[in-house]
Amino acid sequence: MEITEYIASLSEEGRLLAAAAEQAGPGASVPTCPGWQIRHLLRHTGMVHRWAAELINARHTTPHPDGGEPDLDGGELLDWFRAGHRHLVRSLEAAPADLECWTFMPAPSPLAFWSRRQLNETTVHRVDAESALGGPLTTVGADRAADGIDELLTGFHSRPKSRVRSSVPRTLRVRAVDTDAVWTVRISDAPPQTVRVAVPGGADGGDGGPGAEGGGDQVDCELSGTAEGLYLTLWNRLPLAAVTLRGDRSVARLWTDNSAVTW
Repeated sequence: MEITEYIASLSEEGRLLAAAAEQAGPGASVPTCPGWQIRHLLRHTGMVHRWAAELINARHTTPHPDGGEPDLDGGELLDWFRAGHRHLVRSLEAAPADLECWTFMPAPSPLAFWSRRQLNETTVHRVDAESALGGPLTTVGADRAADGIDELLTGFHSRPKSRVRSSVPRTLRVRAVDTDAVWTVRISDAPPQTVRVAVPGGADGGDGGPGAEGGGDQVDCELSGTAEGLYLTLWNRLPLAAVTLRGDRSVARLWTDNSAVTW
């Protein structure tokens, strides 16, 4: 995706999040984040937006603390969230292509990193806000969802902080049937290693099981489905039942039980 696409999508996702939060009300439970109410979701996401904007605008080249979550609620909290989201979007729009600031995962540039990271942050939390309403979720396009899977698998979970580990090496395949994307995730006692390959002409495979993939490698478990379904399942916003699982379910549980992201 182009940086302009990331920023435009971020703008829309923030508006959708705020609209869902306003409709649900600050005390509504967020089923995808047990123990959270909408007020907690707004405080957290708004804090992250302001933190990212500060890094961008001040050109911090080392980690910088966030400003903390506000003691706001109700309409004041919603206004605060919307203002911070607008500020983030405008900060990204105004940032130069050669922006230099701190990042915490590899990316083509700091501007590309923060545009992508804040889009995925806001999209996942928009899903949280909409889940509080109990209705349908706003769709994430296949290409954008696949890009989000890339960030999660090859970015977050390539870091030493990843808790997706196994004393016995295991291999998980993730296959997006509405794109040409297939990811192979090798799980061991070290951080997971992920490789993405393209399968021209559709990624549905049709091999009847989780064994050999395009490159001939054997895998222990395969998750397949739409890119959107996989994106939300891998972020633990949908259950494993939302995608097709073939092979050893315990490998998929290694992911769902241990993949919660920490900064």
